[in-house]
Amino acid sequence: MVESVASLRHIRITPQKARRVINMIRGKQANEALAILKFAPQGASEAIFKLVASAVANARVKADASNAFLDEQDLFISKIWANDGATLKRFRPRAQGRAFQILKRTSHITVVLSTPDEIQAAGTKVAKKGAK
Repeated sequence: MVESVASLRHIRITPQKARRVINMIRGKQANEALAILKFAPQGASEAIFKLVASAVANARVKADASNAFLDEQDLFISKIWANDGATLKRFRPRAQGRAFQILKRTSHITVVLSTPDEIQAAGTKVAKKGAK
């Protein structure tokens, strides 16, 4: 019955490149996702690896605080997303005194880990709301 959240803000990776990596691990078991990220060639995989590892550690701390049993093999990535962060605007000199704008994009990445019983409880709440 543990759900943990970890977020990474203002990381200098474009959201489009981060989503390529995120889509590889969405819905997978946390340990399996860490193994995939460890060997993924994309640049964003290192930052997302650290983020998922942080979420696992958050789940462990949360379970210890509530005296609940936590098997890390049961943790799944229930939600993960990457949103746009602040965009740094820079200018590059061009021919004939002109300047071209360069956009250096950033991302906010969030991951939510859950145990299967947490996901099932959320599903029954949705089913009950639909029954009314």
